[in-house]
Amino acid sequence: NDDDNDDDGILDDLVDSLEDHDDEKLMKMKREFVTQILLYHHTLRLSEEQSLSQLPLYPDEKLLWNPHLVPPGHLFLDSSSGPTTTLALPKMNMQFLSFADYLLRSFKLLRLESAYEIRSDLVDAIKRMRPVRRHNYDNDDNDDHLDDQELWSKKRTNTEFHGWSRMALELTDNISSPVKLLKVSPPKLGESIPSQVIAEITLDLKRCGDNIRKEWDEIGEFDNLFLLAVDATKIEGGPAPLLQEGNERDKERRLPDEEDVSFPHRFGIVAVRGCMVLEVRDAEGTVLSDPSRFYEENQAHDDDHAKKNKKKNSFKRFLKVALDPAQYAADVTGNGSSLGIQVYQMLNVVVRRKGKENNFKAVLETVRGLMQGSASVNRSIPSWLQPVFLGFGDPSSASFSSRNMISFARNTIGVTSPDAALDYGDTFLDENHLRESFLSSNILVDGQIESTSSINNRQKYRIKVTKDDSKSIVAAESYSFPAGVNGNPVRFTPVQVKAIRSGLSPGLTLIVGPPGTGKTDVAVQIIANLYHSFPSQRTVLVTHSNAALNDLFAKVMARGDVDERYMLRLGSGERDLQTESEFDFTKIGRVNYILSRRAKLLEEVQLISESLGISGAAERGLDGSPSYTCETAEYFYLHHVQKRIQIFHSSVKEKTDDSTISTLFPFKKYFGLTGSQVQSMTLADAKEKFVLIRQHFNELAEYRPFELLRSQRQRTDYLLTKQARIVAMTCTHAAIARSQLVELGFQYDNILMEEAGQMLDIETFVPLLLQRGEAGANSSASRLKRICLIGDHNQLPPVVKNITFSKYSNLDQSLFTRLIRLGVPSIELNKQGRARAEIANLYNWRYKNLGNLDFIGSKPEFLKANAGFLHNYQVINVEDYEGRGESTPTAYFYQNVGEAEYAVALFQYMVLIGYPPENISILTTYNGQKELLNDIITQRCGANTPMGGVRPGAISTVDHYQGQQNDFIILSLVRTNHIGHIRDIRRLVVAVSRARLGLYVLCRQQVFNGCHTLRKVMDQFAKRPNKLELLIGEQYPTDRALDADTSEKKTYVVNEVSELGSIVHSMQQQMC
Repeated sequence: NDDDNDDDGILDDLVDSLEDHDDEKLMKMKREFVTQILLYHHTLRLSEEQSLSQLPLYPDEKLLWNPHLVPPGHLFLDSSSGPTTTLALPKMNMQFLSFADYLLRSFKLLRLESAYEIRSDLVDAIKRMRPVRRHNYDNDDNDDHLDDQELWSKKRTNTEFHGWSRMALELTDNISSPVKLLKVSPPKLGESIPSQVIAEITLDLKRCGDNIRKEWDEIGEFDNLFLLAVDATKIEGGPAPLLQEGNERDKERRLPDEEDVSFPHRFGIVAVRGCMVLEVRDAEGTVLSDPSRFYEENQAHDDDHAKKNKKKNSFKRFLKVALDPAQYAADVTGNGSSLGIQVYQMLNVVVRRKGKENNFKAVLETVRGLMQGSASVNRSIPSWLQPVFLGFGDPSSASFSSRNMISFARNTIGVTSPDAALDYGDTFLDENHLRESFLSSNILVDGQIESTSSINNRQKYRIKVTKDDSKSIVAAESYSFPAGVNGNPVRFTPVQVKAIRSGLSPGLTLIVGPPGTGKTDVAVQIIANLYHSFPSQRTVLVTHSNAALNDLFAKVMARGDVDERYMLRLGSGERDLQTESEFDFTKIGRVNYILSRRAKLLEEVQLISESLGISGAAERGLDGSPSYTCETAEYFYLHHVQKRIQIFHSSVKEKTDDSTISTLFPFKKYFGLTGSQVQSMTLADAKEKFVLIRQHFNELAEYRPFELLRSQRQRTDYLLTKQARIVAMTCTHAAIARSQLVELGFQYDNILMEEAGQMLDIETFVPLLLQRGEAGANSSASRLKRICLIGDHNQLPPVVKNITFSKYSNLDQSLFTRLIRLGVPSIELNKQGRARAEIANLYNWRYKNLGNLDFIGSKPEFLKANAGFLHNYQVINVEDYEGRGESTPTAYFYQNVGEAEYAVALFQYMVLIGYPPENISILTTYNGQKELLNDIITQRCGANTPMGGVRPGAISTVDHYQGQQNDFIILSLVRTNHIGHIRDIRRLVVAVSRARLGLYVLCRQQVFNGCHTLRKVMDQFAKRPNKLELLIGEQYPTDRALDADTSEKKTYVVNEVSELGSIVHSMQQQMC
């Protein structure tokens, strides 16, 4: 903590002083030195919990540019020997002493990693703003005649900015102090820092364009901003220092400004303070962060003067913000800025960050809150998971087939007994599919050893698996498949069925899903089976990205057998969710859906009542609305509907003649049955209609609380805690919303996480703690019964931007990967259905027995060749273009113009011979190359060009494209001097596994052939020519088979990018 740093500084100064050989001072210094040592060792120190509670969550200038706490990422870049300096950083190990130890390490590393990311954004903003000393600056040292306010105002106005940044604004409105302190609340009982510090800042958006002004207007409640004090009189100037590590070529380059710890001195940054937005108002006092303002803006204003006045003042924004209380206390006591409390008068720049990257404070608050209540963590985590999570004990003890979990299942109420049958629902397409899934077992289906059902007669199955001395016995019981439901369309493999079985069973399930093996389909089936098998249980879905969560959510909806009133999507990513539902899946959207559904059902109740003659049109409201509520509908069902159904059944029992059913059926008028329909009605038909009526009233009974709860907040809370049975969110939203969910009493029984290999360890841990632990010493009382993690540790790990934290502290180690390394049993899917067999061979060696699904060898699209190409995958060697290979306009911003031109020309060629552009994606391994590709595509396919408006399906980096696929991939590896970060074989596996039908890799082949870790992939590429070979004149689609003889075809070998450019140009000329 800060006190320890101060003591260490005193000791360092004393040690330096002892080097003085003056005998007169030596004894005095020795005495002071010994005194300081005694004080250092015997002073009562704050506990770790107390220190963390007083630690600012927003990084300040001391932390941001401290090379020992936030080390430069270049220490590990292109270095095989590791760092050259000792780093005092915690590490994420395989094992942990306790949950407190685990949370402490995670908190410290998360805080430092977020500081590193924030530093990069602040550096970029300040560089663009270009602070300079004001031209008419009066450098008069005699400021005694000025009062404090005038003095600090003069210091602040000494700086002006000659540039601009999209993400930053200068604070100039309030001359006395741009940051006005409004309120400092006293500390809470037992604490020493203020409970709240409120301030106000003013933004002037007059100089901003419409787009930028709109972005600033999107700032709302709980957004985080950064306030900087930039003093141009402190600017030392000069370039960044040269690199000190790496090879001779690297030593000729300068550090990027983001990594330079001297950047504050070079650009005059005096202080950095963070704040959270509480309220946004305009000049008229309208609260812009209030959702009700959208309704007010739609009202017409006839007063021209009011309109003019509103326009005049529409550029001012007044933001009420909450400063960091711990940082404020440090500033007041002199432990923060050297300027003390006056630092807030020097703040003159506000910087915002992108929303997706600005959730760090909520995450840190959640982790710190867990540390302060570690006892609740022990109660929330099931007892069977705790030793496995911490890395001790038997790694297999949490597996569903272990003795520990069998005992747990037998002795725990609400958990499926291991001897009970599991409801597999529509997992199997037919009986033969079921039998194929348990080949090594003795199978009985409805008591029959041999298959008896028709292929067209689809059934659902409950299956009980027992073990005999030699073989497993599978006893399956079928039941009817509902009509009008899509259900599961996938013919699951035996390994996938095993994964589904594990997911339905209590315990921990790890599913390793290599590329194209259908891990999302397995996840969807587990979710649906849990939904149908356990109606009283709630399942939480968690993914790393919004795109993956929306894809999973949409596939569950597409099945048609999960009622949408039980589904809820939390988080801002819901806006991108595409479904056929009339209402969105936010909490408010679901409430609106329920109210709409309630109105429709009450209309049906009114029609039933009118058909029975119990009520008429006169009882309806003035607007024709039904006269019933959910409560009165329930009474109506008990006294009128149920009574008539009972009379019908008793009458039918007395009369065996089916013709009497038509006369006894009481709801002929409601269903609008014609004479012939009534005469042909059977008892089964009558029962089906009774079930339909009963479903109406049962559903209305669930909506009754929404009549009693009047406010929108009460209804949404009830929906979340009582109504929803499938709740989906990202791991980031889980961390942000945890405290609110726990406070509401949210509970859940099962959790399924996809993309688990891409989540940080702590990001996987927090979603396990979204409910309050049961009181008592026995942690087995935890409600959580099933934990299913789905991912692939052979693909890219979580994104950690500081390479030092990634390589040295193991922060990029996911919980999924850690459990795999600890030896926890996992199920690895072993059949891929994405890519051609020869393309799959490029990466299937990384997995155990990864084969292909049967349709890979029979489906027409996999049997046909790629039109216009001699090969369906190929490495294309790209030499220097105009005498240059890779380049770095700024440090680590790698580009390769030759490969970019080649990639765009190849894309144009494919589109010109008929390939759909959306079926082609261009990938690269560096952001710099992605930007260059976008620029060239804009030029070659821009307006007033023959291919104007044509864009590929995606232009992305490999890292951001993980989890996605396309038919044809053009991949640029960029580097020509070094391997770069593609040396990580996991990144190469992702890169070559995105393509289904065609993969064309642009690179300097000799560079990558020399890398040992890439050899198994590059050796397969080396078997084919490294020059692009085209079949001129062939159009897409083609009927040419993969193994067809091409000797009579016109083949053209492209030797360099200019040749391909000429071909494309000629084809474009023919179009014109």
